[in-house]
Amino acid sequence: MTKLSDTQTIILSRAAQNEDRIALPLPDTLRGGAAAKVVQTLITKGFLEEVDTNMRTGEPVWRETGDGHGVTLVATDAGLAAIGIEPEGAAAEPAPQEPCKKRTPRAGTKQAQLIAMLRTPDGATIAEITTALMWALHTCRGAMSGALKKKLGLTITSRTDDQRGRVYRIENAAL
Repeated sequence: MTKLSDTQTIILSRAAQNEDRIALPLPDTLRGGAAAKVVQTLITKGFLEEVDTNMRTGEPVWRETGDGHGVTLVATDAGLAAIGIEPEGAAAEPAPQEPCKKRTPRAGTKQAQLIAMLRTPDGATIAEITTALMWALHTCRGAMSGALKKKLGLTITSRTDDQRGRVYRIENAAL
């Protein structure tokens, strides 16, 4: 859940009370640059949006465009959800999210070479990796635990070999 300041919560709560979701007027204590900063943060987060309005009709105006029109602030569905209000007409269950794009290494990189070394049936030792890639020991270990295990989701196993020492190998065939 998004953490909102007290001022941001007040602005969104006022908008939720209006039938047309207009977030104006802003709190009296919020003026000038502070108001602009708070509003811009809410717009950036997608909780408020600027909507054209005709100044002659008496609708509240956030800023003027100079051609007889102005812009007002309207709370979005995300803004209402941020303060715990489900917008009218919202689905009972959230929309399915797209699956995250799986990371894949670029061909010809040292990471790709490391993966190739670890995919061989015999695997590779840290000494073999440091020699082949010209990396420091901590770089090899960091690449295996960070890039390969955490980011790419590969399963790396290790075993002790009498002649070679600790040998690392990628077990799953993903990528």
